[in-house]
Amino acid sequence: MSNAPNNDPLDVLIIGAGISGIGMAAHLRRKCRDKRFAIIERRANLGGTWDLFRYPGIRSDSDMFTLGYEFEPWRKDRSIAEGSEILGYLEDVAAKFGITEHIRFSTKALSADWDSAKGLWTVRKEGADGELSEMRARFLFVSAGYYDYDEPHQPQIPGIENFKGRTIHPQFWPEDADFTDKNVVVIGSGATGATLVPAMAERAAHVTMLQRTPSWYLAMASNDRLASVLRRFLPESWTYQLVRRFHMLMQQQFFRNSRRNPARVSSFLENQVRKKLPEKFNSADFTPPYGPWEQRMCMIPDGDLFEAMNSGKADIVTGEIAAVEQTGISLANGRHLSADIIVTATGLKLATLGKMVISLDGEPVHMPDHFYYRSCMFSNLPNFAALFGYLNAAWTARVDLVADYLCRLFNQMEAWQADIVTPVLPEDHSLVEADPLAGFSSGYLARGRHLIPKSSTSAPWQMRHDYLADRRDMREAPLDDGWLQFARASKQDAPVAASGHLS
Repeated sequence: MSNAPNNDPLDVLIIGAGISGIGMAAHLRRKCRDKRFAIIERRANLGGTWDLFRYPGIRSDSDMFTLGYEFEPWRKDRSIAEGSEILGYLEDVAAKFGITEHIRFSTKALSADWDSAKGLWTVRKEGADGELSEMRARFLFVSAGYYDYDEPHQPQIPGIENFKGRTIHPQFWPEDADFTDKNVVVIGSGATGATLVPAMAERAAHVTMLQRTPSWYLAMASNDRLASVLRRFLPESWTYQLVRRFHMLMQQQFFRNSRRNPARVSSFLENQVRKKLPEKFNSADFTPPYGPWEQRMCMIPDGDLFEAMNSGKADIVTGEIAAVEQTGISLANGRHLSADIIVTATGLKLATLGKMVISLDGEPVHMPDHFYYRSCMFSNLPNFAALFGYLNAAWTARVDLVADYLCRLFNQMEAWQADIVTPVLPEDHSLVEADPLAGFSSGYLARGRHLIPKSSTSAPWQMRHDYLADRRDMREAPLDDGWLQFARASKQDAPVAASGHLS
């Protein structure tokens, strides 16, 4: 490790070495080179989601021109990338910017307590051997993702214990899972189910996607034609930035159209699937009871899911499970689905801050009591930020915006000789609350809504899902906006004036 000993506080401690943590570290290396940082990662490898999920066909649900970092071009032709390719991209970024040696692998952050007198966070952690120890840092950045790594969503499926075959949840895909020439039923038609079905259909005897309610599907080419053309004439970095901006604009426009004219977008999506499944289309299987983009859109690269259905190797069934029996699943309509393997692609369980316990001077912090500030910091929590990505765009888009903003903040604090920054919101504030998840109806969000901090109706106390508006706000908003209070650790009750001078 190139970091200082544990008794010498770090400038920044990052929790999680997934796509958010690696992105934050890379920004620090590029824009705050004198800042000493470390990353605590509970797994033995970096990558987060892309190291955890190993199910067949695992891939990105955003194109890599938007899922990739703004500073590191995606150079491959395939823009809808496989999980192993994304993991390789993250490993390359970590190596290029000298991040890997700063990661404490197989180390779980248990709790973090802020000491107001010292102006420091003390993080209690557990190593792979169960040994407990502590690390101290001036600023804490939590990038542990938004779902529970230990426990997926497991709804009650009647009679599942009676099944004589093998039951698998995609979050914990076993290495010895062999589905060759087997009949498989995948319960769930979200992004995971839509990925699993065509991948398993290549070797299985037959794969059935069983859904209670349909999902919206959008077919797209896995290779980006615009990028292929531009690469003939422009440097890679120029091509990447142009294609990235184009995709960002198109995604935002499609999302806005979905909210403004859902009937028109619904018709477009239905017609697209109907053309892909000329003999097998049934509107009851492909028309959800909710509008487009109320839940995350399922991307179907090169129409692979529809090709599997057209070939007869896969099909889709809409219905309620009556009971799981020894040889398969009986539906409420009397139909029986034979199965050798049942895959429960039933979704995620929301978790915030990696389930780490946060406290201020020993007093527990209840995150839902605090308002978001600039989509990453929180009301009256000093030297603390956490990342929750976009629900309607690539997660990485928010990573870049937040990391760039925080680096700008760190550099200004150094210029002002400030050690502590706190978004201060008085108790008698007049902010109007707004649901930060408004308009999104995914089950995992509904189940975990009680874990999410508050949002207001306007910046800076607002969590938005509008990349273009956030981009303008995060890059142009002044740091001395009247809400942030700066102080020295030795004199934390003396804030920095608007001019940046310590009082």
